Amino acid sequence: MSTTEKSKLGLWTGTAMVAGTMIGSGVFLLPASLAAFGGISLLGWIVSTGGAVLIALMLSRLSRQIPRTGGPYVYTHSAMGEVLGFMVGWGYWAAILTGGAAISVACIGYLGTFFPILTSQPWISAIAALVIIWGLVIVNIAGVRESGALQLITLILKLLPIIMVIVAGCLYFEVAHFQPFNLSEGSTFSAITATGAMAFWAFAGLESASVVAEDIKDPERNVSKVTIYGVLLAALVYILGTTAVMGILSPEVLQDSNAPFAEAASRQFGSVGGSVVALGAIISCIGALNGLIFVQARMPFAMARDGLFPTRFGKLSKRGTPAVALIASGIITTIFMALNYSKSLVDLFTYIILLSTLSMLLPYAFSSVAELVLLAKNKGQMDKKQVTRNLILALAAFFYAFWMIFGVGQESVYWGLLLLLSGLPVYVYFKWTN
Repeated sequence: MSTTEKSKLGLWTGTAMVAGTMIGSGVFLLPASLAAFGGISLLGWIVSTGGAVLIALMLSRLSRQIPRTGGPYVYTHSAMGEVLGFMVGWGYWAAILTGGAAISVACIGYLGTFFPILTSQPWISAIAALVIIWGLVIVNIAGVRESGALQLITLILKLLPIIMVIVAGCLYFEVAHFQPFNLSEGSTFSAITATGAMAFWAFAGLESASVVAEDIKDPERNVSKVTIYGVLLAALVYILGTTAVMGILSPEVLQDSNAPFAEAASRQFGSVGGSVVALGAIISCIGALNGLIFVQARMPFAMARDGLFPTRFGKLSKRGTPAVALIASGIITTIFMALNYSKSLVDLFTYIILLSTLSMLLPYAFSSVAELVLLAKNKGQMDKKQVTRNLILALAAFFYAFWMIFGVGQESVYWGLLLLLSGLPVYVYFKWTN
């Protein structure tokens, strides 16, 4: 995507883009989804953080070799051909679409603090979520500068209420809320696996710098840096924030909360504190959703540039934005929300994040295999120590992704694989028409 050097993202603005895309609804609503497991969910956060760092390192190495827009799709396409490349790109696009739906659902949960009618009925929540999605689609169609300005503002504002709750958690921490440590009926390993898979969804977006690589200054160097910095910043916020909320609210209260951070703040600072946090959560969700919408259009753009998607997806509007890709993504998200609106808010959020996590983990797994293939092709150009190190890290990233795929559960794997396989006839159609 053509972007002037002056308007490209630098080291710190790139880090803000990565961290801002990740720090969204996960930190604000995931404590409610994880509450059923108890304090052991903190170990799930640690496991997911370690895996996110492994995957970030893997994507960083690949971005230095192939500094092109497309991220996991480009890496898989370069290493293993266009069929697998298309499947990865298709799966990633699906992950971004479902992830955006989850963030919009979380946003409605916090809007319900001010307007209870929005959470009174599932269909009302779904309509309100779609209003937010389409509003941001319009912002992104308007121009890259408009989207970037919104992202920067929301990043600055979203951290303030999180810090407020973390401080409150340190002052009013109840150890009893973590006893028993494992509230689930399963084993410690199964609980860590399940919570790790759910928590990993909060790191969706860690690859965003690699997907928009050509919009970052000096991508061979800066894509890897902004990816690692963004993951570490998000992990710090997630772990501290979740611990604080769980220390303030009991597991019973937390499980039924549509806005756990706001409720925790209300306990310590009254209704004003709860309102401040709820407003910050809304801003955070809007910023993360804006980032995902910005990124999601770049994947079909990259695929269209390689002839694997309709040519219209690879064209820019007069304002320099992939308007066709943005509108198509909005339509698909609308259909997805319509099919699942009958679920309760927390159930819908949990269901969507597991499906989105699977759709994201598959491209990560293929990217790690792509690095192994590229290592085999280029091992003669590298010293033995470097080859061994990269081999171990790539294998670790693959097995972590495989483990988390197991953790999302049978239902999500079933629907996720169907979603992925649905891309095959689409690929055949594009090849036939092109």
